[in-house]
Amino acid sequence: MTGGTVASGAGERTDGAKARRRVELRDFLMSRRARVSPAEAGLPEGGRRRTPGLRREEVAVLAGVGASWYQWLEQGRDISVSPQVLDSVARVLKLSGTERRHLYVLAGLNPPAPRAERDAEHMSEGLRRLIDTWMPYPAHIMDRYYNCVVYNDAAAMVLGMRPETTQNCILDFFTDPMYRSRSVSWEENAATLVAQFRAACSENPGDEGFQELLDRLHAVGEEFTRLWERQDIRPAGLVHKEIDHPLAGLLHVESTALKVPARPDLTIVMHTPLPLADTAAKLEWLATPQARRGAMYRVAG
Repeated sequence: MTGGTVASGAGERTDGAKARRRVELRDFLMSRRARVSPAEAGLPEGGRRRTPGLRREEVAVLAGVGASWYQWLEQGRDISVSPQVLDSVARVLKLSGTERRHLYVLAGLNPPAPRAERDAEHMSEGLRRLIDTWMPYPAHIMDRYYNCVVYNDAAAMVLGMRPETTQNCILDFFTDPMYRSRSVSWEENAATLVAQFRAACSENPGDEGFQELLDRLHAVGEEFTRLWERQDIRPAGLVHKEIDHPLAGLLHVESTALKVPARPDLTIVMHTPLPLADTAAKLEWLATPQARRGAMYRVAG
């Protein structure tokens, strides 16, 4: 008896959630349809309209679906939908990437992977301001292929990021003698980095960009290949780095990889000082004019 009651209750909750989702789907589609004018959709504006935006029939024609089917979709009826049809509706209604994913969820489908929004250039400027504000701690931004997009002054001073390197974070990890000479925890972090890179490759099968980078990494020497053949896989996350800086001495920082939904093609890597070896105070000092003058005369590495 108890088991039957629980099953019945679970079914009622599921039905209730589905009903609420259909109501949200109806309201969402109606609101998005109302904001698109006929002119924006490439239609003549002739005649008065009782409601703003496109009519249901116009959305159906522009999306290449039947008028009755679209009406049922907007009414939240229990009908079968495909990603291709939803993409056509999203195109006609000029949905953003976030709205398109929301439409998938309301229609009962798994949402597609996030993609960069239309204001990607403005978002990049905002992310640049973010890493500059992170001073005096190192921070940089890289694309999906580990290419460094931008870095702040602390990343240059502490990690040795500079124009004459390959400007690819994983390639420089294995090939830049300056970074390698400073990294006390290089071997431990190498294993972690390769395992994280394998995870990124597995999530993008058949991606030529990852394959090209993988070929370049195998060509840099046996160290990468040996770690790659371990088959280890780890998600991106926190990494403890020990750095022996030529001016400041030993530094302990923790790097954190962050994703921004509006720019899924970018990763922000921010370094936070750990409460060891007076790291925070040393990083603050490295950002001073006195330390910068000293850096001009340091021996490379």
